[in-house]
Amino acid sequence: MFTRFSNGWSLLQASARVLKADTELIVFPIISAIGVLLVSAAFVVPVVLTRESHRLEHSPLAFVLGLAFYMVTYFVIFFCNAALVGAAMIRLRGGDPTVGDGVRIAISKAGPILGYALLAATVGMVLRTIQERVGLIGKIIVAIIGVAWSVATSLTVPVLVAEDVGPIEAVKRSTALLKQTWGEQIVGNGAIGTVFGFFIFLVLMVAIPAAIFVAQAAPVAAIGIGVFAALVVVTLAILNATLSSIYQAAVYLFAAEGKAQWFDAGLLQNAYRRK
Repeated sequence: MFTRFSNGWSLLQASARVLKADTELIVFPIISAIGVLLVSAAFVVPVVLTRESHRLEHSPLAFVLGLAFYMVTYFVIFFCNAALVGAAMIRLRGGDPTVGDGVRIAISKAGPILGYALLAATVGMVLRTIQERVGLIGKIIVAIIGVAWSVATSLTVPVLVAEDVGPIEAVKRSTALLKQTWGEQIVGNGAIGTVFGFFIFLVLMVAIPAAIFVAQAAPVAAIGIGVFAALVVVTLAILNATLSSIYQAAVYLFAAEGKAQWFDAGLLQNAYRRK
């Protein structure tokens, strides 16, 4: 277990070196976040303004709108992730990518990405519908299924970028590759999430008490602390998303091709197991 954590941490450090060489890769998570906010506004604002939310609840139209919202949101996220992963793969294969390279790769895969967005949206809506209609034990089971789906599909975007396959075949391929890299994929993603989660926790633990302490004496200062903390948290979340995508690209490359530049050869040789 210690060896697996060591491998995951080393791969995380290598992902950070890739980001340092191509800092422009961070643009894609920023675009993704802005896109998700715009999509959310486009779906939520009309419903709120027309005051029809109570009528839509549990109606067939609500399911259709929910499915459309999930599909568009997932498309934005997957498209930006594909652009980032595609650019990262160019770097990991020895090239020098640009933002334009990533965008062109994502556009060339727009059809499969849309299909995967529809598939993911359907699974998400079905699980959510079931969860709303079952008891506590059922909710726990559905949550476990959701986590299993997220893990199984964690390499789907790299597969779509690198291989000429459709969304269903990409999910199957992701699952197969995950079986080869189970330890490193889970531990590495855990290392990334744990590191950034820890820093976000520290920021909140300092900022919230500080804002409360100065709120009555200096309300403007309290607002300033809140805004600064929010910016720091958003920055950490964007870095987390960027490194996670680079990591996914690296895991895919050494699982599928057996090599990726910027990563130690010995580490790559021992980082996964063939079945």
